Parts: sequence; C-alpha cells; structure tokens
Amino acid sequence: MNAVFRYAVITLLAGAVCTSCSVNPQEGLKPRIVVMTDIGPADVEPDDNESAVRLMAYADRFEIEGIITTIGWNCDPYPEEWAVYLKRVIDAYQVDVQNLMKRSSQNGFQSIDRENGRQELGYWPSADYIRSRAMMGSRRAGIGVIGPDNDSPGSELLIRLADEDDDRPIWLCSWGGANTFAQAVWRVKQERSEEELRKFLRKFRLYTITDQDMQYNMRMNRAYSSHQWLRRDYADDLMLVWDESAWLNQNELGKSNWDKYEKLIQGKGAMGKVYPKFLWGVEGDTPSFLHVMPNGLNNPDDPTQIGWGGCHQFGISPDRETSAWTNWQQPLKGISNTYEHKFYPDEFNDFAARMQWADTGSGNINPVAVINGKRGLQPMVIKAKAGKQLSFDASGSSDPDGDSLTFNWWFQEFPGQTDYPVINNPQAEKVSLVLPENAQGTTYHLICEIHDDGPFNLTAYRRVIIVCAD
Repeated sequence: MNAVFRYAVITLLAGAVCTSCSVNPQEGLKPRIVVMTDIGPADVEPDDNESAVRLMAYADRFEIEGIITTIGWNCDPYPEEWAVYLKRVIDAYQVDVQNLMKRSSQNGFQSIDRENGRQELGYWPSADYIRSRAMMGSRRAGIGVIGPDNDSPGSELLIRLADEDDDRPIWLCSWGGANTFAQAVWRVKQERSEEELRKFLRKFRLYTITDQDMQYNMRMNRAYSSHQWLRRDYADDLMLVWDESAWLNQNELGKSNWDKYEKLIQGKGAMGKVYPKFLWGVEGDTPSFLHVMPNGLNNPDDPTQIGWGGCHQFGISPDRETSAWTNWQQPLKGISNTYEHKFYPDEFNDFAARMQWADTGSGNINPVAVINGKRGLQPMVIKAKAGKQLSFDASGSSDPDGDSLTFNWWFQEFPGQTDYPVINNPQAEKVSLVLPENAQGTTYHLICEIHDDGPFNLTAYRRVIIVCAD
C-alpha cells in the first residue's frame, strides 16, 4: 500500500476518536493552506483574481499561511509587477472585513504575534497579517530551473512553515505551477538528512490545478514540469492531488451561470468591485481550497471522500508514468463530475451569502449539523455487523438564524461499489437502514445534508463512515 494512502487512512481513523468533540465556527483550529498563484491582469489571468476574492471571503475558515505569486501557463517568467493585483484584493479585503467580522460577532483583531500563531475557526485575520504572508515565489517554470539560484521568499517561507511546532498538515493550493515548492524540496534535500527530508515532505499536501509548471502551448510535455519530479521521486512521502475534473467544471459552470455572478458577486462590497469578468473560465483554481473546506462534508486527507473540490483515487497520473491522487479516468471522472454538478449551486450560494455580508454587514449563516447528539466537522466512524439495523438522528441540528431545516441523507458512490443499503425516508431528520447480510468487510459513507430556508438556502453536512465488521 502506498505510504501516503496509509497515512490518509490512519488520519481518517484517528478522526473517529474526535467524533464527540465540538468543532464549529467558533471552536477548533483552521486548516493551514498556502496558495501559489499566477495572478495577473484581468485580460490575462482574471480567474486567479476571482479565486483570490473567494478565498478572502473565507478567511475565517482557513489559516492562510502564505500567498505566493509565481509562474503559470501564461507567464514565464512571472512579471513582478503583476503582484499588484493580489495587493488590490487584499486592500479590498481590508475594507470588507469590517462587515465580514459581524458574521461571527468579532470586534477587533488579535496582535500580529497572535495571528502568526494558531488561528481558530471563525476568526477573521487582519489585512496586515495577510499582507505579511504575501510574497514572491519562483519566477521561472520547469524542473530545469530548480537549483542553487532559484530560492525565493516563497520557498524559504515553506521551509519555515514546515519547521514550526504544529502537527496540522499544510495544504499547498497550486493555482499556477508548484515550482516554488519543488525548490523548497530541493533546498531541504541539499542541507538535511534523508529522514529530515521525508519529515519535511510529510508536512505538506499538494493540490495542483492540472499541471501549470510550463507554458500553455507545451502543456503535454510533462517531463518539463517539476511536478513530475515530485511525483516520481517522492510518491511515498508526499500526498499530491492532481485535479482534472473539478477545475474544468468550475470554469464551465461559472461561465454558464455568469448572470448570477454579475448580480450577486460583482459590485458586492470592495472585493466585489475587483472581481473581474471571466476570460477562459470562472474560478478554475477555486477547487484547490474547496477540497480543504471545513464544512463537515469530507476529510481532505482522504481524497476518495467527495467534497466541494471533487474526489480522487490513487493511480497512474495523466503523464502515464507517475502516480498521484487524480480523477482523469473513468469511471471516477464521471462520478466526480456528477457530484461537482450537484454541489455547484450550494457552493456558489455559500459564496454569494458571504459577499452579501461583505457588502451590507448582515445576512444568513449556515446551519449546524448534529448527528446522534454529536456535533463536529470530522467524519463519524462506527463499526457494525452485516445485517444490523442502524438509526441516525439529526433532530439536534440547529440554525443560528432560527431558520427551518430540511434534510437529505445519501450514500457516496464509489467506483465498483453498487450494493448500498436502502435509507428509510431519506428526507426525514431521523432515518434508519439495514446493512446487507453480505456486507462483511464493506465500508459505506453516509452523508447528512442539511439546508436552511433562509436567503441562499445555506448548507451543513456531516459524514458517517459505516465499517461493516467481518
């Protein structure tokens, strides 16, 4: 079994210990993320500007450890002056965060020293903190530039982050190329022991939006990219997710729903005013952090679990030489595609509701899922014998605004799995099901999906993993 997959399974099972913990927007720690973006002018890279606005609208859900400007398909070398477009988004966030803080009744900001520590879910960081984490990464693409002359503030930051005394993984969201991370790996390899290098790699999870460590017109030359080096040499220690489904749907669904963006996103608050019209597609990079979104739907350390960023399985990558967590082949691509379409209205509405807060300082807040008296965001894991009847009760779920709730229970579909238990009255707050008599050794993933009846019909989720004992 691949070492990264073993790690994901261990992490998932460890989550079972925490099913009784209270993890809600006011409690628990944010997931750590670093963005590598080729943000630029609206006539070249508008989608990175769009994704940057959405990320800032969720700054209370992520510990943004770094935003690194770097190369992508349309910029090699990356023009340093393009970083001004990231600055524009951060400046707009500085205006809107005064309204966004009202969403969680936050009255002010912590000191920069405290913001540089561990941030709790629900905390909106200061714009000064975000600025301190924005810096330049590698300006040239490809494996050929990795070496002694390619260090950057971005690659040095990644090494410092890995050295921090913090057991949370660091998710690298690669909106452009991941050359900056490859340089950090090269530097650690030169200066530290083999075991220290493995420890460094295991701190990170790399989610790449296709492979952009090259120019667009040479995008099939996979050997040119430093990503192939990472997949080939470090597959046992680095979790690398290569998305070839969610980003395509995000682009196309955004284009076909552009009228909603014009009405509900553009012009809403200062950030809405710097949200440009699409060129290639809408927010193609956003799935990289939607996958990590702490909304109760998925544990990102297990990429097989469907989330707002799709789902993946470990296998041969599109270069047909190396392996990664990916979704480019059937039947998984079709499964992921179906869920991406299913979730798109909810993830858009969630964003639109936050932009209303940015604009007016008021709006709807998501409901809170409570299953069998237990609240939290980690999947609940239960063991049961085949043939056993199970009951699940979401009646303890609530809505901060007092909105009415509707429920939908369903099983996640996995490739090759066809025999799912029948859920009794799946639209009720209380459901029951009977595990098949021949289900020994089978695992089912039951999702409780909750909508409120307030503006935008916001959602909450909780995943229940049922392990059928032999």
